[in-house]
Amino acid sequence: MIQLYDYQLEAVQKMKNGCILCGGVGSGKSLTALAYYYLRNEGEMESLMGEDYIPMNDPPMDLYIITTARKRDTLEWEGELSPFLLYPKKEVSLYSNKVVVDSWNNIAKYRDVTGAFFLFDEQRVVGSGAWVKSFLKIARGNEWILLSATPGDTWQDYIPVFIANGFYKNRTEFIREHVVYSRFTKYPKIDKYLNTGRLIRLRNSILVNMDFKRQTISHHDDIFADYDKMKYKEVTRTRWNPYTNEPVMNAGELCYVWRRIVNSSEDRQVKLLEIVEAHPKSIIFYNFDYELEILKTILQGMEIAEWNGHKHQEIPRSDKWAYLVQYNAGAEGWNCIWTDTIIFYSQNYSYKMMQQASGRIDRLNTPYKDLYYYHFKSRSGIDLAIAKALKDKKNFTEGGFVKW
Repeated sequence: MIQLYDYQLEAVQKMKNGCILCGGVGSGKSLTALAYYYLRNEGEMESLMGEDYIPMNDPPMDLYIITTARKRDTLEWEGELSPFLLYPKKEVSLYSNKVVVDSWNNIAKYRDVTGAFFLFDEQRVVGSGAWVKSFLKIARGNEWILLSATPGDTWQDYIPVFIANGFYKNRTEFIREHVVYSRFTKYPKIDKYLNTGRLIRLRNSILVNMDFKRQTISHHDDIFADYDKMKYKEVTRTRWNPYTNEPVMNAGELCYVWRRIVNSSEDRQVKLLEIVEAHPKSIIFYNFDYELEILKTILQGMEIAEWNGHKHQEIPRSDKWAYLVQYNAGAEGWNCIWTDTIIFYSQNYSYKMMQQASGRIDRLNTPYKDLYYYHFKSRSGIDLAIAKALKDKKNFTEGGFVKW
């Protein structure tokens, strides 16, 4: 049985080819997108409201779902497809069409496909790289929609989607009509956008917002930990890396050393253990390998699993566990309803990544009403600057913080 909420049904009716379905993390975008595909292939609205399933015309359009590697590997999309009696394996699918679930890394394999329906999950079409070029070629010969929790921070982020919808011939035309570059920088930096009224109208014409009202209550607590201030000041003064015993070579390395000093503090470790004691099932996000080693050392005695560039382990199911997740590897594309707690052992530079990471436990089907988020930081200069950028919904930039 398929049962969509009212806000999902409303979104389905507003969707069209080339749109961006925008809903917060955990809002049910996947099911909503498949419901649109179902209706587009002669399915019936009654089936989306809990009534008996009415099949689509056979064969419906071939369906290609381009998603994250993790969601492909964990077969998350197969679970979303099953109520529609669709499946990549034809022997267990009701229909004779092709159903493909693959990652963004392999998008180039489908550049020559035509006459199909593409569902692009976890929006990646930003910039002008290989993924964008493949996306634009696919968009010319197929129907498609995009799913995104965070569709774009600047007008530049929308350029590929605007081109794919035929609003502009290419990137050059968009820049000529709307972009003014600063004259006072050594590299191209946008100073302002022109005719933003048109840009707003174009964005509104393709953006379908899901009016999702969360039932959960999020509690965000800042946990301030002490650190070795003398060591921090010494590095600042001498520009010497105590971990390699060599001079600090650039702003990025200096920020890394500062962060290692504050992230490695014993006080931070003690405060983490106190929270884990109170919340015996916790997802812990971290940035660097040295943090992972610290976490594995101090959390001995409880079940530990990891998701990072080296290990792809499943979430434990015991009564006391810690799931250690590296931001870049696991901030998006999965969910967990077996805990109400996320601990950010260190801050990430990206506001979007922090937002995506928070959504891992805030799902439609979570049994918890109250969700707890613990943000570890110190009152060091580097931590306070990162926290300020994130609070302002911006990304932290090392070059803007360090005078080199």
